[in-house]
Amino acid sequence: MNLNRTWLYSQFELTRLFATKRGWLAVTAFSLVWFMVLRYPIYNAVPFLNSSEFEGFVSQLAGTVGLYNLVSWPEAELAIFWVIALFTFPMFSVFVTADQTVEDRNRGTVRFLTLRSTRFELLLGRFFGQVLILAALIGLVCVATLAMMGMRELDLVSSGLPKTLAIWAKLLITCLPFIALMSLLNLVTNSARMSIVFAILFFTIIASVITYIGDVYPMFAFLNYVIPGHHIADVTGWQNNSNLSLLIPIIQAIALLGVSQFILRERDL
Repeated sequence: MNLNRTWLYSQFELTRLFATKRGWLAVTAFSLVWFMVLRYPIYNAVPFLNSSEFEGFVSQLAGTVGLYNLVSWPEAELAIFWVIALFTFPMFSVFVTADQTVEDRNRGTVRFLTLRSTRFELLLGRFFGQVLILAALIGLVCVATLAMMGMRELDLVSSGLPKTLAIWAKLLITCLPFIALMSLLNLVTNSARMSIVFAILFFTIIASVITYIGDVYPMFAFLNYVIPGHHIADVTGWQNNSNLSLLIPIIQAIALLGVSQFILRERDL
């Protein structure tokens, strides 16, 4: 595998987003949506968490659902952002990364590209390109959250910076299997739209069936690990063992990319 050619494919994905009018329009829309999230749900929830009247109730409720560690954070904005982003960014990544190779395959571009590179370089390059895009978008929102917190209390910035970096890394790792899933679906569907439809069907029907089988027959509970996002419940509360749970999405992404490579190698372009 040639890393230089792989990087060129990744760079092309970044160019499509940050060097075109269509890409900047998407970034602007993304920024406006998250501005509304930061301005209303997060900004307005901080006084509620810090209120003495609700402190006991919130602490008890958070302890019940495993979020007690988050309630104890002085950086309330980061705590609320973490919970919201953890459940929204993975599904957001499904829509953002829906077009990796499928449109190129429909136009016949893939056949041309593979004349000078391997199929695996193309697959991996497009995947890492989407990872870099998500890394940039997540980083943008993390910086905005940190800035909003600094406007409320400047002293919290120094203590909040390490947590912001940790949130950025954990969110990006959580999104990896979702991006890899779209890499796979791009190879078995004929359009980016159908890839999204298949992803929705997977998470609403197949994942529900797998979860039901695991509940009824505990011996098959291990099947839950094939569902991207299965680890989210283990990392939401920032538990001490949550870092070990982050190995699950990494393994899932590697497995999905392995299946994608097998399909891409065997199919006609």
